[in-house]
Amino acid sequence: MKKIVRKSTIPLYAVAVTWVLYALLFPLYRPTHFVIAAIAAAVVGVIARGLCKDVVEEVPEKEPEPEKTGNEELDKMLNDGRAAIAELRRLDDNIADEKISADIVRLESVSERIFEKIKEEPKKLPQIRKFMNYYLPTTLKLLNAYDRMDAQGVEGANISSTKKGVEGIMDSIVTAFDKQLDSLFGDQALDISTDITVLENMMAREGLTEDPIHQTQKEQAARKEEPERPKTMEEELAEGIELEL
Repeated sequence: MKKIVRKSTIPLYAVAVTWVLYALLFPLYRPTHFVIAAIAAAVVGVIARGLCKDVVEEVPEKEPEPEKTGNEELDKMLNDGRAAIAELRRLDDNIADEKISADIVRLESVSERIFEKIKEEPKKLPQIRKFMNYYLPTTLKLLNAYDRMDAQGVEGANISSTKKGVEGIMDSIVTAFDKQLDSLFGDQALDISTDITVLENMMAREGLTEDPIHQTQKEQAARKEEPERPKTMEEELAEGIELEL
């Protein structure tokens, strides 16, 4: 159910009536007259607002259209995931504990990104089967138990121990959800790492980096390719003198 808050219009009418009555009963041609009328209208408006409470209505939420990608297994996963996220939001609204509420918000965000990634790359669906069949439903089961215990308004031994147990494992659950999302990017991380290595090697071979190993190899190859410089006459005479000696 969705809650809609409808504000009462009576305070607005009360303010308007105050202005009309003041204009009929009192002079209204000097600035001070307008100031007094405005103050009187504001006071009446505040009083009327306090007396006339807002009306809260609960209306059924419109059910979202089910996912239809043509892949039955993917459609089921997406629809189950949407239902799980809706349940997490309901639990977040019900549970007052700030730490638990913050953890639930984190789980919502990570779960949405997991489902978005699988929708983009359905081939990775097998990677989250255990997440969908165990981790996510078990997390919802624990949080629902916490919600029921918290709603009792008492702190008996069983209730307190159950709540503390759920509170103690929430950090581990959040970490597990984060790792599940991270694992979906493993192949991309490997591809990028390989591209970086190849790029570094190419730039080094071309002398575009400060890599001493590849630069030395390139310099040696360049020296081998350089044509031998012809000897000058002085060098030839010097070599002849050395031979005669």
